[in-house]
Amino acid sequence: MSGERSSAPDLTAATAWAHRIGARIPLVNAPMGGVAGGRLAAAVTAAGGLGMIGMGSAGSVLALERELPHVRGVDGPFGIGLVDWVVAGEPRLLDAAVEARPALISVSFGEDLDWAARVADAGIVPATQVYSAQDARRAQDAGIGVLVARGVEGGGHGAVNAALLPLLDEVLDVASVPVLAAGGIGAPEDLAAVLRAGASGAWLGTCLAACSESLLSEAGRRALLDARGADAVLTRAYDVGMGLPWPSRFPARVLRTEFTDQWTGREDELAADPSAKHALVGAIAADDPAVAPIDAGQGVGLVTAVEPAARVLERLWRGVTGPVAG
Repeated sequence: MSGERSSAPDLTAATAWAHRIGARIPLVNAPMGGVAGGRLAAAVTAAGGLGMIGMGSAGSVLALERELPHVRGVDGPFGIGLVDWVVAGEPRLLDAAVEARPALISVSFGEDLDWAARVADAGIVPATQVYSAQDARRAQDAGIGVLVARGVEGGGHGAVNAALLPLLDEVLDVASVPVLAAGGIGAPEDLAAVLRAGASGAWLGTCLAACSESLLSEAGRRALLDARGADAVLTRAYDVGMGLPWPSRFPARVLRTEFTDQWTGREDELAADPSAKHALVGAIAADDPAVAPIDAGQGVGLVTAVEPAARVLERLWRGVTGPVAG
């Protein structure tokens, strides 16, 4: 994604939303599974944003309980991000998330939005990712308090519907609640573009994935630093190879590997090949960078160093409006 800087964005709505949620700046780390643990969430919150703990495909009550201590005592709000089909398999996970008393809980990648009323009744803001005006209307009707408009540029799982800026316009046309922009936001001009378009904030993934506080392995960080935007490809091969029940509507954007080259477009063959699936599991366990999946959006070429999350957020926000206020 790229934006123009011909005029400064009006930050009134963005800063108002941030203050309502308890943050100083309208920047949220995406709840990336295997990346956004408690340390990253705490660092984002301490820097003035809304830090999110992400459960991802491997989410569980035990995994959440392991990450929550990192955000206890941090001055500011935190959130928890869940995957719909994971919660369906372990309903106690939503219970544990509510009991943790975050400012926001997101549940995405599903059709059933009944969870939103329970979250809202607990005094917590419910959020979900949307990919069209129709998605936005359904979410609002279900009581969702924050919509995350996620464009195809984003890393990880998401529907392949529209690029971020056209999608953002479509969602904002029907939205009566705050809308956060997600997908390819890695530079100040990108952030300025979505705020100028009317977003209340940004949902940041790839630009924070290599930060020193993330859960990503050293091999994963090196892969992100070496990658360029063209290296981020869409595939369902990993989900099929690992036997994960991701809906086919949500392929993942990951770094290109030998595995994606071999199996993208051949998922049916992969599903019927036990030896290939066994080899994949072994390579992931060994953190083999030629095979292991690394979520990455099209802005991955802007990730050039391992640095604290606070530095990334300050660079983005200062590039739009000056230094981060303390």
